[in-house]
Amino acid sequence: MSGGGRHRRRIRIALPVAAAGVAAAVAAAVLTSSAGAASAQPNPPSMERAGAPTLAELEKRVLGAAAHEDTLAAEATDKSSLSSSSKVDAKIIGGTTTTIANAPWMAQLWYQDETNGVYFFCGGAVVAPTKILTAAHCVKGYDWATNGAVVTGATELPDDDLNGGTATGVLRQWSHPSYSARTIDNDIAVITLNNPVKATPIRMTTSTETAAYAAGTSAKVYGWGRTTSTSEEISPTLKTATLPIQSDTTCAGYYGADFVKGHMVCAGKPATGSDSGTTSACNGDSGGPLVVNNRIVGVVSWGVTDCVAKGAYSVFTKVKTYVGATWPRIDDTNLSFDDKADLWVRNASTKTGYEKDSKGTSFGARQSWGYWPHNAILQSDLNRDGFQDIIVRRSSDGDVFWKHWVPSSGSWATSKLRDGWGSRYRIVAPGDVTGDYLPDLLCVDSSGKLWVYKGDGKGGFLSGRVQVGGTGWKQYDQLVGHGDFNGDGRNDLIARNRSNGSLYLYKGTGSASTPFGARTKVRTWSTSTYNKLAAIGDVNGDGKADLLARTPGGTLYLYKGTGKATSEIFATRISVGTDFKQYDIFA
Repeated sequence: MSGGGRHRRRIRIALPVAAAGVAAAVAAAVLTSSAGAASAQPNPPSMERAGAPTLAELEKRVLGAAAHEDTLAAEATDKSSLSSSSKVDAKIIGGTTTTIANAPWMAQLWYQDETNGVYFFCGGAVVAPTKILTAAHCVKGYDWATNGAVVTGATELPDDDLNGGTATGVLRQWSHPSYSARTIDNDIAVITLNNPVKATPIRMTTSTETAAYAAGTSAKVYGWGRTTSTSEEISPTLKTATLPIQSDTTCAGYYGADFVKGHMVCAGKPATGSDSGTTSACNGDSGGPLVVNNRIVGVVSWGVTDCVAKGAYSVFTKVKTYVGATWPRIDDTNLSFDDKADLWVRNASTKTGYEKDSKGTSFGARQSWGYWPHNAILQSDLNRDGFQDIIVRRSSDGDVFWKHWVPSSGSWATSKLRDGWGSRYRIVAPGDVTGDYLPDLLCVDSSGKLWVYKGDGKGGFLSGRVQVGGTGWKQYDQLVGHGDFNGDGRNDLIARNRSNGSLYLYKGTGSASTPFGARTKVRTWSTSTYNKLAAIGDVNGDGKADLLARTPGGTLYLYKGTGKATSEIFATRISVGTDFKQYDIFA
């Protein structure tokens, strides 16, 4: 897309090195209150990280990367050599100027590795206060915590300053485990920021979306990428372009085996062979969003050399396919910040709480959290700041409190959420069940009604509550949930009937009025088999929610989720310890 800007220079953009290396090998480049308080809790690990970047260091990284015009040159390739595994870094040509006010979720991803001479830029989208959705080829193989910075809130790219933007550091990164640098398949990633940003998030599409991908549907792509095929300079000002979605048949007809149906989507009218008459994503737009009806349906992934080869289309990662894998990275947080859900337990006799960090298929040595005199304890990031919060119910009066970490003061704060919930039969913190990307709270009252309290994203709840179903929820002696069990990107519930041991899956719908669908029986587990179930999220880090089950003798088993909403919902159990009889609360 063409356009001006008040920059003193125009920046040329490079492919991330790994993608560029692939391009060279195949002659084509990648598109690239003190009440209720317990004893003092430990600080979150991220606050104790040595060398966490200062704002000055983050700005240095951004400005340093932006200054390397010579090293930010994309490699050129020839469409005539396009074959399986040959792809080109993505760009926008033929669009119009827009502002960050129209796309407040847009993010600039800057990478500066001075030691190895690696400097590059990608786009991304804020999908939660601490989460950026982008392309795997912008993330895989790079140390973003050490060398990267994310800028939000700016229409223009930096020159001598950030042009009103805010730089934020990276806490951790995740790219799809099946991403291939050779084929650029499964090209999706999530970057987790050190601190929440003020930018308004945009949601991903759902796993069941079809209309947004119908041929002819108008979609919008956003980015700071190249505005012409004749120059490697990227746009100093945010651009947007409208592209029609193309059918899989059309895309495969042009790209052949390079286009992976179901994993990719292409968009745009066929390129004309020159800038004139062509509207296309281009270099520098990599990782940015393709948007339909205010939902991300695609992530800018790859295309052809210089973006205008006759008949070519822009290719995007098909987000609906990856919602199940990416959702745990966006919705969840964990105590050790490693993308694997951690277990919090309390010793029944001493009332001492312990953190046990996940190692994937086992848990590490326990870490004491001190004295916890409560009868309900849950984990949930109610204010979406990237730090796991603790929700507790005081035994004496049933009052419920929210304990959360405050980075600015380097301490924990406690505030009351509800009075007198002592008669509540069950309290569950499943994450977002209403479809607004904000964590919610569930409870079963004394009459057996299940209620949803919709989170406000600030540590509280919106007025009003939603009843789910009738009054039969006391039939379940176990009601747990934290994450997505069937791989559709919506949080679910697991319930066990007390009389016959039938285990049911209540699939999330993402609807605020009817958050769960009809139940599906997935197992039969009597109390003599397991006397405690716990759902804490994705324990092994594969993108699917898992379940923990304890035998009366104290052996704890991990049931890894399969993503199937059937009797095959869990894989073969794995023992993760035999000393869990001592614990009465699993959170």
